[in-house]
Amino acid sequence: MTASVDSTLPELRLRRGEDRRLRAGHLWVFSNEIDTTATPLTRFSPGEQVRLMTDRGEALGVAYVNPATLIAARILHREASSRLGHDFIVERLRSALRLREALSASPHYRWVFGESDGLPGLVLDRFGDVVIGQIATRGMDVLRPIIEAAVAEVLAPEALIWKNDTGARDLEGLPRECVPAFGAMPSELTVVETLPAGPTLQFCVGLESGQKTGWFYDQTFNRSLLGRFLPPNARVLDVCSYAGGWACTAAALGASGVECLDSSASALERAAANLAANASQVPNPAARSLRLHRGDAFDVLAALAAAGERFDAVIVDPPAFIKRRKEAPQGQAAYRKLNQLAMRVLRSEGLLVSCSCSHHLAAEDLLRAIQGAARQTQCEVQILHQGGQSPDHPVHPAIPETRYLKAFFCRVTRA
Repeated sequence: MTASVDSTLPELRLRRGEDRRLRAGHLWVFSNEIDTTATPLTRFSPGEQVRLMTDRGEALGVAYVNPATLIAARILHREASSRLGHDFIVERLRSALRLREALSASPHYRWVFGESDGLPGLVLDRFGDVVIGQIATRGMDVLRPIIEAAVAEVLAPEALIWKNDTGARDLEGLPRECVPAFGAMPSELTVVETLPAGPTLQFCVGLESGQKTGWFYDQTFNRSLLGRFLPPNARVLDVCSYAGGWACTAAALGASGVECLDSSASALERAAANLAANASQVPNPAARSLRLHRGDAFDVLAALAAAGERFDAVIVDPPAFIKRRKEAPQGQAAYRKLNQLAMRVLRSEGLLVSCSCSHHLAAEDLLRAIQGAARQTQCEVQILHQGGQSPDHPVHPAIPETRYLKAFFCRVTRA
C-alpha cells in the first residue's frame, strides 16, 4: 500500500485524553489537542506527514499536518510505520471508483468525497472523460503530483482539471486557481442523469464560472425521487435554480410549466439552454420553454406572492446560509423566511421541496424552520420524505461533518 517504507516519520504527540474521538474513527486533530511542549507545531512544515501518537506513546496512524490551521492534522491511515505515497493513493482511488461504478450507470458522479473515502481534503468529480478536482488542504496539495499520476493510472481520463477556488484554501494558505493537471481545459462540462423508468437528461454547465466543481451531484438522488411526489400537470418553480436541474427534471416528468428563479443571469441562461436541449424528453409542449425570474430569491418570491402567482410545486435549494456555527441564529431565520415565502406561492396541497446544504443546520432545525413558516402562513405541513446527499457522497459514521445535505419533500395544505 505504500510507496516507500519510512519508520523515521516525525512524531506528533497528543495531550492526555485527546485520543478518544480519534479512536472512535474521526480523522481530524485540532491544534488545542496537541502536546505542543513535547512536539511544537512550529517544528513541522505545512503538509508534512507525521506519526500521530497518544500521550502514552501509542501510535494512532499517519497524518499530515498544517501548523497554521485550527485543524492541525488529518489522519490518512491507521498504520503508522510508513510514509504514504503513490500506491496508497491508487488503492484509495480504486476503492472509491468501485463504489461509484456500482452506484451509477453512467460515468457522471462524485468519485472521491474527502474523509468519507479516506482522502481528507480531496474531492474528485467525474464528467465522463473529464475529472474535475478540488484540493482543500496543504497535506493533499503536497501529494498533488502523486494524485495526478494515480488518477491517470486508475482511470486514464482525457483531462484532469484542478478547480481550486474554494474559501477553504485561504485558510490553508493556498492560492485559488483553475488549472489543468493534464489534458485540455474544457469550456463546458456535460452531465448525464437518468430518471427511474424515465428519460435520460443531459446538462451542460460552465467550468470556470460554474459553482462547486460545475454540478451539484449531491442532489442527483433527490431529483430522481421527484416523480414520486410531483402533482400531475404541475406548474413548478425552481428557486435558486443554478443550471435548472430541478426544473428540467420536472419538465421531463410531465409538468405543465416550469420556471426558474436565480440571481445569476448566466445561470438562468444556462438553465434555459438545458431545457431546450432536453425538449425531446419533455412530454408537455407547454413545458418546453422556461420562464425566468432574475433577482434575490426573497424579493422575487414576495413579488410573485403579491401578484397572486401560484404553483403546484416549489423547490427551494439555496446556497448555504450558515457557513460558521456563529451564523446559526441568523441563518435559521433566513431558512424560515424563505420557506414562508415559498408557501405563500404554493397552491393548497402543493409540493414543497425544502433543502439546506448548511452543515451547521441540523435536520431538526430545518424542520423547525419549515414548521415556523407554516404557522406564519396558516398552513399545515406533512413530511412525505426526508432525503440527504446522493450515495456517491457517502457519510462517514464517525465524522458528522460528512453529513450536510437535507431535503424535505412536504405536502403543504392551506388551513
